[in-house]
Amino acid sequence: MEIIKLFFGILFLILGYPIGNFLAKVTKEELKDGQLWFTIIIGVSAGLGTVGLFIGNDVLLFSMFFITIVTSRSLI
Repeated sequence: MEIIKLFFGILFLILGYPIGNFLAKVTKEELKDGQLWFTIIIGVSAGLGTVGLFIGNDVLLFSMFFITIVTSRSLI
């Protein structure tokens, strides 16, 4: 059961790449104005994802890393 949860979590993270690229393409104007805020969101969500890794909370881990991936793809 744990392997299935891990598989779907990784699949969820992989979907962050195309979603981030799509959002970056659609919202180019907003990305220029909010780069500072996106950087802060990346830092906070990566930190909380790491906390989720250490405490063993899979929902927190995958949710925060998904936000990190989508936001970082939007900035690139």
